[in-house]
Amino acid sequence: MANDQTMRIKSQIHDQNINKRGKVAKSLTKKEEKFAVGPVLLGVFLFVVVGSAIFQMLNAATQGDI
Repeated sequence: MANDQTMRIKSQIHDQNINKRGKVAKSLTKKEEKFAVGPVLLGVFLFVVVGSAIFQMLNAATQGDI
């Protein structure tokens, strides 16, 4: 269980929000926006997708399917 000093500090922080009436931030801690996928993985994915599309177009053109 949290000690009295910690509870007192948290209570004071939340008591200050009472006077703001609807203008309180959703979270008291700031969060950084992080990417779900790293830039290297995104680059590899794009290389595979675009490369396979180009390969299919070249392959179809040489076989005369287009």
